[in-house]
Amino acid sequence: MSKLNVDQKTIMLLFSDKKSDFLIPDYQRPYAWEEGQCQTLWDDIFTFAFPDNNYEKFDKNEEYFLGSIVTFENENNKKEVIDGQQRLTTLMLLLRAFYAKFGNMQDENSKSTRERIAQCLWKTNEFGQADLNVLKIDSEVATDNDKDEFLEILRTGVVTKDQKSNYAKNYIFFQQKIDEFLSEFPSYFAYLPARILGNCILLPIEAESQDTALRIFSTLNDRGLPLSDADIFKAQFYKHYGAKNQKDIFIEKWKELEEISSRIFKPINGTPMDELFTRYMYYVRAKQGIKSSTTEALRKFYEKGKYSILKQDETLPNLKTLVDFWNDVYSQNSERFSPKVLRKLFILNYAPNGMWTYFLSVYFLHNRDEKDLLDETNLIKFLDKIIGFVWGFSFTNPGVNALRTPVYAEMIHVVSDKAVNFEDHKFDENTFKTAINNFEFKNGRPITRSMLTWWAFNSELQSLPNLNTAFDIEHIFARKRQENDKSLSNSKNLEALGNKVLLEDKINIRASDYRFSDKIKYYQGFTNDKGQHKAGTIISELIDLSNSKSDFIEQDIINRTDIIITSFIEYLRENELIK
Repeated sequence: MSKLNVDQKTIMLLFSDKKSDFLIPDYQRPYAWEEGQCQTLWDDIFTFAFPDNNYEKFDKNEEYFLGSIVTFENENNKKEVIDGQQRLTTLMLLLRAFYAKFGNMQDENSKSTRERIAQCLWKTNEFGQADLNVLKIDSEVATDNDKDEFLEILRTGVVTKDQKSNYAKNYIFFQQKIDEFLSEFPSYFAYLPARILGNCILLPIEAESQDTALRIFSTLNDRGLPLSDADIFKAQFYKHYGAKNQKDIFIEKWKELEEISSRIFKPINGTPMDELFTRYMYYVRAKQGIKSSTTEALRKFYEKGKYSILKQDETLPNLKTLVDFWNDVYSQNSERFSPKVLRKLFILNYAPNGMWTYFLSVYFLHNRDEKDLLDETNLIKFLDKIIGFVWGFSFTNPGVNALRTPVYAEMIHVVSDKAVNFEDHKFDENTFKTAINNFEFKNGRPITRSMLTWWAFNSELQSLPNLNTAFDIEHIFARKRQENDKSLSNSKNLEALGNKVLLEDKINIRASDYRFSDKIKYYQGFTNDKGQHKAGTIISELIDLSNSKSDFIEQDIINRTDIIITSFIEYLRENELIK
């Protein structure tokens, strides 16, 4: 069982402790507090210490809780801060501003308070005297270009005109608030910092290891952003490139990775950078020959061998190459991809699960040429293969967990230069027909939208929209129509695949309750009574239907369902996925 040391302490007791030697580690995010948060902190503390602006109303037995600070003692005997770095940094700035203001005050209360503050900011000797050359806090945040300003402000108590960091701005803010306070309460000035030191409480939680500290943070923190796996990885990269005297180069590259990842990845869980590392993980797994369907947690995977994967010189360039590839996928870059490839990638973006992104990442990293491009013929063949298999597997073995076994094995085939053929998982035609014919294509099921996307966009006659184009699922034979006239003999046909089609969401809202004859103008586009033109759909099948039919009846649903299913089975056969 992990051991914890938990005991609330006043700021004075915590900061002045000789063992208090705080380190904000390199994997932390930069200091982000701005004036608004500092104003709130000041107001809260001032209201507590001077109730109703009256120093005499203060109850010396009262305490004000400022929050927790989660740390662990690292190999250099420093308290590495996992949670609480923002408030810890801000409190240090506040105390330093008070210390500077006390500089010319000679009364005993002021001198005593100044000495106590000094014990919180600097290391002390055995007589309790502060060594003004050795601070009690240090920052190694890899992507914080301003951390040196923070340390310089603590050392000198001075902000220069060219310092524009949050550290400098917040320090100036506290100086201004202290000046205002001093002008209003000159006789009682020393009481405020004394009450901050002696009656404001922090809850230091000291864990025995980094892992334990991170777990505590994840449990306690319901505000802000917890440290991600990528933050931890950043620290390892930083140390690796620091040892090669390439810290600045690394920081620049890391920021670029973060910027692109944040723009293109929208993961349900974790951060965009975590998603990039996940996609790369599958490539490394495949190269290591791992086909186990049990996938390790991201950090557990990378921390093996003391993060040996991250210390390989190829890893950071590979991550950049990979994120550039996905940037081109999501931006539909026609300079990298042909129209045929873009069509396949568009369809895959509507896949019933995200497994294809890992599979394609493996394929790309292994098969790219010296210009990071892929052979188009082989890529199209691969994309068709995974579209057919992922779609088909959703009918026979629903759930992404079941998909892991065949896909992980094929990932290893990719990095071994073997053909992707799903030999052990090809579909039995009769079994597959039964499964797809009995499937209920409810709108909430991802495969419903997947099938409609495949059907609409597999045709080269269909124009390709942007990936951010919003589509709804349209009932060609409207639900409202069935409610009104019950003209379908089998009500299940209302939800049949043959009665559904993709339609731009704004059009779908206008057309949803109309009879087919009324829908035609919405499908084709029209000009309203005010002379405003309402664009029609880009879905070519709907335009063809609206040009060739005056009504869409039950037999049309049955026929269209059969055509879509038959065509998909033929697609599986063409891609050698039928036994």
